[in-house]
Amino acid sequence: MIAHSNSFSKMLQAFFTERLMHQRGASPHTISAYRDTFRLLLRYAHDKLGKSPTHLNLEDLTACFIGAFLDHLEKVGGICATSRNVRLAAIRSFFHYLAFQVPEHAATIQRVLAIPRKRHDRSLVDYLTPPEIDALLAVPDRATWAGRRDHSLLHLTIQTGLRVSELVGLRCQDLSLGAGAHVRCFGKGRKERCTPLRKDTVAIMRAWARERAGTGDQPLFPNARGGQLSADGVQYLLAKHLAVARKMCPSLIKKRVSPHVLRHTAAMTLLQSGVDRTLIALWLGHESVETTQIYLTADMAMKQKILAKTRPLKTPAGRYRPDDDLMAFLKSL
Repeated sequence: MIAHSNSFSKMLQAFFTERLMHQRGASPHTISAYRDTFRLLLRYAHDKLGKSPTHLNLEDLTACFIGAFLDHLEKVGGICATSRNVRLAAIRSFFHYLAFQVPEHAATIQRVLAIPRKRHDRSLVDYLTPPEIDALLAVPDRATWAGRRDHSLLHLTIQTGLRVSELVGLRCQDLSLGAGAHVRCFGKGRKERCTPLRKDTVAIMRAWARERAGTGDQPLFPNARGGQLSADGVQYLLAKHLAVARKMCPSLIKKRVSPHVLRHTAAMTLLQSGVDRTLIALWLGHESVETTQIYLTADMAMKQKILAKTRPLKTPAGRYRPDDDLMAFLKSL
């Protein structure tokens, strides 16, 4: 019975080792996200119930308690509704597992599974304009090793649109700079994809690869100690360079720029260059073409072209009148 003092901890461990790792073959990114959710939940339970994680019972994790935990993450942790829903998804996955393992607790489990996702406003995606891109890329001091690494990393991200998890997971062997230059990565769903590189990106990455001088499985963008750069590390270096770039480019002040905004920037650059959204979805590794719809709604230039084809209300419809033959001749000269 899971109500026994340490059975809950055993069930949670089995969820990670047997269900996620062995049966589902979940990616390291999924496991890390689920792990972080339960670390937060167990700390919250310790603060509110005074119980250590190993002494928690399933009866302690009621729907009301889980709801209070999610509200706490929003109000105190400062997370948005989207992040709240991600945490809820991890908890629901665990309770789906429990439904088959401990059916005697079906009532408690079903109430937790009935907690709805929180609806939220969908704002337009942020992205960088060409002047903002230039301002950001001009900041890293390329006279230093860290500056050259940061410049190469930011340039590669803006051109390829790699997710931050894909970026930090790159190895030296994933970069191909010969004919048909490209970078290879493993994205969501453990799908492998190759993204072509422009000539300017090839030149920058060739110089960085020569300086990095790393072997096959070593990180392409290491931290100062030579280990793998973390997602938080990428966020830190981006924030550091943005603080300087905002002084040179005031339009950046109003924008909240994250590594994912650089991914949006790559998508918008492709869209504004006339690339079909089906190809953009392929480029970014999206599961569905519909995911790229957000870029269509954010493109003001495209909307202005649509507006230019309309006429004001109450304007009388015009009638086509061909030019006089002589006038048409003179116009054609």
